[in-house]
Amino acid sequence: MSRYTTGEIAKLCGVTVRTVQYYDTRGVLIPSELTEGGRRLYSEEDLQKMKIICFLRGLDFSIDNIAALFKEENPDKVISLLIEQQEQALSQEIRERQEKLSTISEMKAQLKNFSSFSVESIGDIVRIMENKKKLRKMRMIMLAIGIPLDIAEVVAFIIGVLQGFWIPLIIVMALMIIFAAVLSKYYYDNTAYICPECHKVFRKGFKEVFFAAHTPSTRKLTCPHCGKKSFCVETYNEGVEVNA
Repeated sequence: MSRYTTGEIAKLCGVTVRTVQYYDTRGVLIPSELTEGGRRLYSEEDLQKMKIICFLRGLDFSIDNIAALFKEENPDKVISLLIEQQEQALSQEIRERQEKLSTISEMKAQLKNFSSFSVESIGDIVRIMENKKKLRKMRMIMLAIGIPLDIAEVVAFIIGVLQGFWIPLIIVMALMIIFAAVLSKYYYDNTAYICPECHKVFRKGFKEVFFAAHTPSTRKLTCPHCGKKSFCVETYNEGVEVNA
């Protein structure tokens, strides 16, 4: 019958001697016999047990859980429960890491809007990201109103072409003009801008904002605080008054 020393079983399982000794002290892998000189010797069964321990540790099972498993006479139900618990824990960890990865990706994207990197820039990005959900909700409200009007416009146009009846299209166009004005005002009232130079939050007059060059998340505005004209980052307006 094969017998393995601590060093041999460690080498066969790809772990350190200290790891094997640690499992012994924890009562997870007790050697089958000890020589008169106190040397640990492990059997073939111990080797297979060690491989199982290494496999479970590779799946992040705790030593306590593994020890409890080996103490069970019928471990099938226990291992099923432990696997389910571990699956839930790993799924939660993956979700948390994905959220962190998304946050890092968002920060990288936002940093492109600032001419220089500083602690203030990070503060601005934190503010932008905190307000992002509010901005998204605002835009969803605008889409919820705008999309039905676009559909109504198409339908009214088709009716006009097919039947020569243009009154529905005229009514829809009038409604679209009214709602466009209302939505523009709603959008303007709920947005403010962060200057990438001085990091101040400000709002400008409707006309200047409306006609300013822009990207989906920035507008080229003159900061009322530092006087620099640059692409300022859009954020949700939390009570900021209009600056001259």
